[in-house]
Amino acid sequence: MADTTAASPAANCLEKLKSYVRTQKGFILASEIVISFIIIICYAASLYGGYSAVAICEMVFAMIFFGIFMMDMDKQIHVVNWVWSDLFRAAIGAVLYIITSLVCVIGGAGDGARIAGGVFGLIAGLLFAYDTYTIFLQIKSNRQHTAASTDDRV
Repeated sequence: MADTTAASPAANCLEKLKSYVRTQKGFILASEIVISFIIIICYAASLYGGYSAVAICEMVFAMIFFGIFMMDMDKQIHVVNWVWSDLFRAAIGAVLYIITSLVCVIGGAGDGARIAGGVFGLIAGLLFAYDTYTIFLQIKSNRQHTAASTDDRV
């Protein structure tokens, strides 16, 4: 007979997902994914769908980082500095969202979906900027807690 007390890998992954979304970083990344999806829908309904590239790229990058941080792969893969990579992802996303959203809001007369995508894009730009700020605070606190090297062999 099969052992029914052992947890399946899918249940373990679902528990990791639930617990990670409850953290501050997990909630921010999940919010970035959801708002990027909303922006993609708005731009797809617009007459000018070319603005959806930023939302698609940022949603994919947020999903990748969400998966990496949720599964604790950032602690297993040391080739990449995940905190700095996440900082650059969030900073670039904030700047790109704000620029494209301002273009859409200013030039979107007569296209309600484009204006709605631009407004959601401005909100996403603020969310990505907040993410950048929290990552910066994390880097800053890690540097203050790290002791200076006393090795004389420079």
